[in-house]
Amino acid sequence: MRILVAMSGGVDSSVVAGLLKEQGHEVIGVTMKLWEGENGEMPETGCCTAADSEDARKVAGKLDIPYYVLDYTDSFSNSVVDNFVEMYSSGLTPNPCIECNRSVKFDHFLDQANQLGCDKVATGHYAKIVNNENRLELHRADYKEKDQSYVLHMLTENKLDRILFPLGTISKPVVRQMAANLGLKTAFKKDSQDICFVGNGDYRNFVANKMDLNSKGDIIDLEGNKLGEHTGVHGFTVGQRKKLPGGQGSPKFVLEIDTLSKKVVIGTKKELEQDSFIMDDVSFVRDTTYTNLEVQIRYNSETVPCTISKLDRNKVKVLLSRPTTGVSPGQFGVLYSDTKVIGGGRIEKKKAGVLIE
Repeated sequence: MRILVAMSGGVDSSVVAGLLKEQGHEVIGVTMKLWEGENGEMPETGCCTAADSEDARKVAGKLDIPYYVLDYTDSFSNSVVDNFVEMYSSGLTPNPCIECNRSVKFDHFLDQANQLGCDKVATGHYAKIVNNENRLELHRADYKEKDQSYVLHMLTENKLDRILFPLGTISKPVVRQMAANLGLKTAFKKDSQDICFVGNGDYRNFVANKMDLNSKGDIIDLEGNKLGEHTGVHGFTVGQRKKLPGGQGSPKFVLEIDTLSKKVVIGTKKELEQDSFIMDDVSFVRDTTYTNLEVQIRYNSETVPCTISKLDRNKVKVLLSRPTTGVSPGQFGVLYSDTKVIGGGRIEKKKAGVLIE
């Protein structure tokens, strides 16, 4: 089988390429150039850097497989970076990694696989594809500490048919040992945690440099009482606790960001709780009946039992079994049934203190 391997320059994708080559497959390594500095080159900090690309090239050379770097900077800038800036300017909290998977990576990798005559696309994500009575399902990885199914919820059954996640049953320590056994220089390379286009910098400064958001506004409570002032709404996210006034009696949290009036509403942890929310841009892995649902509202957060009701084709209402404080508009809610991913969508904004009807 001819397989396109998405190579990030990290240990996970390096092992995927080596593992598939050992299994006798014809492997082609591909790295996406998604972001560039002022000189048009890959950035020096963050993920998807010039050094990462060089590491991927060296791994491909060690494994004796073809290797390509493909330029998708325009697509990434339009679909991910512009979305990131727009959402922060609208008082939302974006997840650029999910947006990249949703709008750029997998579609382009699958298209490129077609052009190169590849049967499958393989990545180093920790997740599992399970064939259940000839229907494909997306499941959590066996190694729960690194499970990445949350950021893959947008993959439909049709796409899963052309994708491989070889690390779904392997632990990270074993992956590193496999890389060492293969003699790969990425064996003990540190995982990147940075947003690729922000790097080691402050995302607030990045947003401020893209748009004129440094306009003053009031920080108020739910009753409208002024508690302080701020210099720009992009400096806040719903659920934020740090750097807020009026927290001497009890901790205060951001409840709402009103970009029109430039007001930031804060309140207590109890006032932050929600027992329902609406998700838009919803997609499901496959069409089926959903039972015993749980929702995860942040990467690596605990799931909460829930029920859903469809409002229209791409929108659902999520009713939680218990109130939670982790609901952040702009983030994604991902639905599970045990380890199986059902689907997910973007959490809509709501008015602070007003339950969704």
